[in-house]
Amino acid sequence: MKQLVLVGADLVAIAVLTFAVYFPRHHRRDLVTAFLGVNVGVLAVAMTLSSASVGIGLGMGLFGVLSIIRLRSYEIAQHEIAYYFSALAIGLLAGLPETVNVLNTALMALIVLTLYVGDHPRLFPRHRQQSLRLDSAYTDEDALRSHLEVLLGGRVVNLSVKDLDLVNDTTRVEVRYVVSGTGARLPEKIESPSASAQGIRS
Repeated sequence: MKQLVLVGADLVAIAVLTFAVYFPRHHRRDLVTAFLGVNVGVLAVAMTLSSASVGIGLGMGLFGVLSIIRLRSYEIAQHEIAYYFSALAIGLLAGLPETVNVLNTALMALIVLTLYVGDHPRLFPRHRQQSLRLDSAYTDEDALRSHLEVLLGGRVVNLSVKDLDLVNDTTRVEVRYVVSGTGARLPEKIESPSASAQGIRS
C-alpha cells in the first residue's frame, strides 16, 4: 500500500510537470511521450532495485550509463534536457524508498516547482537567442554588432562568430539580445537583403 502511494505521488508529479508545465509552453508532443516513458521506466526499475538484493550503487551506476546516451534524431534544447533529468529524478525519488517519505515527496514537488518557475515565459521575457548566417563576411566585431542590432531590433548582449567564410562572403553567428519596445516576439525566420536567419527561441 505504501508503495502504491509513492507510485501515485510520482504519477501526479510527472503529470503536472509534463501536461501542466512543459506542453502548454513548448507544444512538442514527442517529448511528452519521452518524459512519461523515462519517468515510469525509472520508477519501475528503481522500485525493483530497492526490493532486490542488489545494491543501490549498482542501480545508480546503471542510471549513470543511461544518462550518457544521447538520441541524435532531433536536436534537444537545454530546457528539454532539464525536463528529461527532472523526469528521471522524480522517478528515482519515488522508486527507491520502500516506504512513504515526506522528504522525497517534498523534493518531487520542489522539482516541479523549480521547472515551473525557471521555464516561465515571464522570466526574462525580452531576452532572445538567434543563430544566423549573414551573406557578408564581418571581420570587425563592432560592425557586426551594429548590423545585428539593426537587423534584430534589439540590443546585442553577447555574440559568438561560429564560422567566417571569406571565400563565399558569409558569417555564421550566434547572438543573444534584448528586444526593444514592448518585447513582442520576433518571427522565428528572418530574411533580409543582407541576411538569412533561422531562429531558436530562448
